[in-house]
Amino acid sequence: MPVQRLNHAVLYVRDVERSVAFYREALGFEVVMGMRGAAFLQAPGSNNDHDLGLFEIGAGAAPSPAGRSSVGLYHLAWEVDTLDELERIAARLGEMGALVGASDHATTKALYAQDPDGLEFEVSWLVPASLIDEELLAARSSVRPLDLAAAKQRYGGTTRGGVGVSIPA
Repeated sequence: MPVQRLNHAVLYVRDVERSVAFYREALGFEVVMGMRGAAFLQAPGSNNDHDLGLFEIGAGAAPSPAGRSSVGLYHLAWEVDTLDELERIAARLGEMGALVGASDHATTKALYAQDPDGLEFEVSWLVPASLIDEELLAARSSVRPLDLAAAKQRYGGTTRGGVGVSIPA
């Protein structure tokens, strides 16, 4: 059987307690298990054992050079089920000073943020497969600034996104 999906991610962080507080406040993650210098968190809508592992390496840790001077992970992405939820998270990330961008990738509406260690993550809503047409598929070749109000007008704030649904090629 082929790979189905990403089950969890693990990050090295400077201060595990600070990172736990951030992911709780920003995205509503809850600690499902912890130990000295480590925590395992679960997203509110997840049925995974855990979605994010955090391992503390100390305050003296250097920033990740990934993407600047070395290869490495760019970001993680989590999905939400409605544009109303994406809007709520955008406001929360903005209040926290963590929101660094928002893009419209046609079939995906995305927020970009950074955690306290500067590690980037994405929160996105996927257009339901039943609403994807040729025009929307063609628009994937360019990235535009996200206009949440326009997206909500077109798709509705409570329309369940294409979470876990394949997008036609």
